[in-house]
Amino acid sequence: MSLKKIRAFLDAEHVYYTVRGHPLAYTSPRVAAVAHVPGRELAKVVIVWIDGRMAMAVLPSTQHIDLEHLRELAGAKEVRLAHEEEFATRFPRCELGAMPPFGNLYGMKVYVAEALTHDEDISFNACTHTEIMTLAYSDFERLVHPKVLGFGEPTLV
Repeated sequence: MSLKKIRAFLDAEHVYYTVRGHPLAYTSPRVAAVAHVPGRELAKVVIVWIDGRMAMAVLPSTQHIDLEHLRELAGAKEVRLAHEEEFATRFPRCELGAMPPFGNLYGMKVYVAEALTHDEDISFNACTHTEIMTLAYSDFERLVHPKVLGFGEPTLV
């Protein structure tokens, strides 16, 4: 899925969004800093396996994923991080680690950390390590239908 296709999807749904360039950055805290976005609003996508099915766990850049808590809240038997080689080809035309949180467009269930629902907007990598997309969280929720759970834990600095 390319940024062009994501734009077409959002345009078809009459969603207002912005795409902004920023200096090259690979980690979500760095992206937040160089893009001048509050870390709590910048979503990072973590690819996980939940009971043998690949899924997206989406959480603020200021948090890390608590896999055991996600397992409990999702009612799953097993949750583990996916290895890059397991999902590298799943996101064509997206740089590895810059996948947008539209699991619905990739046939994946999306779990969102509850903390992301507190702000009006959500920002995330737009298929590259040099662009972010921002839209209203309410539009994201309406289009993606994520399962909201409290699986994020504050990252200690």
